[in-house]
Amino acid sequence: MTFLQKLRAGQIQIGSLVTLPSPEVAELLSLTGFDWLWIDLEHGGIGLESLSRLLQAVRPPCHAIVRAPGADPIWIKRILDLGCEGLILPQVNTPEDAKRIVQWSKYPLEGSRSVGISRAHGYGFHFSRYLKDFNRRLALIVQIEHVCAVDHLEAIVDVPGVSAVLVGPYDLSASVGKTGRVDDPEVVNLRRRIEAVCSDRDMPLGIFAADAATAAGYLDAGYTFVAVGCDTLLLGTTAQDLLRQLGRR
Repeated sequence: MTFLQKLRAGQIQIGSLVTLPSPEVAELLSLTGFDWLWIDLEHGGIGLESLSRLLQAVRPPCHAIVRAPGADPIWIKRILDLGCEGLILPQVNTPEDAKRIVQWSKYPLEGSRSVGISRAHGYGFHFSRYLKDFNRRLALIVQIEHVCAVDHLEAIVDVPGVSAVLVGPYDLSASVGKTGRVDDPEVVNLRRRIEAVCSDRDMPLGIFAADAATAAGYLDAGYTFVAVGCDTLLLGTTAQDLLRQLGRR
């Protein structure tokens, strides 16, 4: 099954965040049993050349989902040409934002993505099949991370082509002047509103969690795809734990 099919079926998808431009890290994480990897181009040092190597390294059945640096048609086209199963688009605050993203991501007649030979369709060997199937296989995930987006949420999720919603709790807290205070009642209420709207519309809902306990709480609240921790955090905390066990911290 594709990542999109699993989202639509309500299957729980546990992933992690990849921020290092290291194919070995992406390969290792994909072999541990994670269902998906969130490869992040918005923050950190991953560029298009690094992304190509990361996507080559991810082992099935783990799914590679890429967050673009922003809602820009050139970035969207070039990322999709490298062959990921889905896109995460940050700061989608209005239905007009969502419509533009769908337009730039889909091939005609559903959109305006241009056609060119790329890794996505086996460098041309699977060109016809890729073009035929792509529009219905792409997981297009909008990130809701601003109070303005919450105000327009119903209209955003009703845009045809939007596959899922990903909550950005830290930027959401910043948008109401409470940066990093993700458990503040105002921020929690915004998150609850997102959860209610997505539940009413049967829209798959995802989020990032720093640890397993937080992730479990989100799963209990109805989130079906959750990214737990990230490569640097997993490496750093494991190293600290080893040192602590040896009495060095």
